[in-house]
Amino acid sequence: MINAIAIDDEPLALQVIENFCQRVDFISLEKTFIKPNEALKYINKFPVDLLFLDINMPSLTGIDLYKEVKQNTMAIFTTAYTEYAVEGFNLSAIDYLLKPFTYERFLQAVTKAEEYYSHTHQTSKPEQQYIFIRADYSLIKISVADILFIEGLDDYLRIHLQNQKPVVARMTLKVMLEKLPLHGFVRVHRSYIVAIARIANIRNKIITVAGEEIPIGTSYEKAFFNAFQGNS
Repeated sequence: MINAIAIDDEPLALQVIENFCQRVDFISLEKTFIKPNEALKYINKFPVDLLFLDINMPSLTGIDLYKEVKQNTMAIFTTAYTEYAVEGFNLSAIDYLLKPFTYERFLQAVTKAEEYYSHTHQTSKPEQQYIFIRADYSLIKISVADILFIEGLDDYLRIHLQNQKPVVARMTLKVMLEKLPLHGFVRVHRSYIVAIARIANIRNKIITVAGEEIPIGTSYEKAFFNAFQGNS
C-alpha cells in the first residue's frame, strides 16, 4: 500500500483527489492540506510515500515544497498551468496532471507510482528484470535483458537497447550503475557501462558489443576482467 497526502489551496481540487484515491486499491490517502507549510511539517514528522502536489500556491509553491522534502518521496504534480511541466519533471516527479484531469488520467499517473514503488522496494536486486528511467517527460520501463551498453555524455547518458532506439536520460553513469543488477553489468571506461553477457569479443583492450567498439579504460581494467571472468 502506498501512503499519500494531497496538498492544494483549492478545497474542490482536494475533493477530486480524495474521490479518485478511494477508487484505487493501492493508494491510501492519509490526509489533505490546504496550507503547504502545515503539510511540510506533517511530512517531516510522518514520512509518506507519495505527494499529490499543486504547484501554484500563494504561500509556498509545490516545486519549492518538494525541494524541502528530505525523504525519498514520490510526487505527482497537479496544476492548471502547462508552463510548470518541465520544472516538475526536472525534479523527478512521477507524473504531471493538468487540471481538470479525468479519473483515467489519474489512474495512469498512480499506476506509474505503483510500478516505481514496487521496483524500488524489491529486496532481491540481482533478480530484477526491469529498471525505470525518467526520459522524454515520462517514466520509461526498460527490460534489463535488452540493455547492450550505456554511454555517458556529460550530465546525460544514452542507453543502447537491442532492436530499439536508444533512450537518452539526464543521469550520471554512477547513478545508473546503482540502478542495475549487482551482477551482469560493469563499468569499463569513464564513459561506458557494458552488459557482460552482450560482449562479443575483447581484443587489445577493445570490447565489441553489438558491432560497436568500446575501449577499456586503464583504471577500470582490473575490475572489468575480474567481473568478466566471474561471469564466464
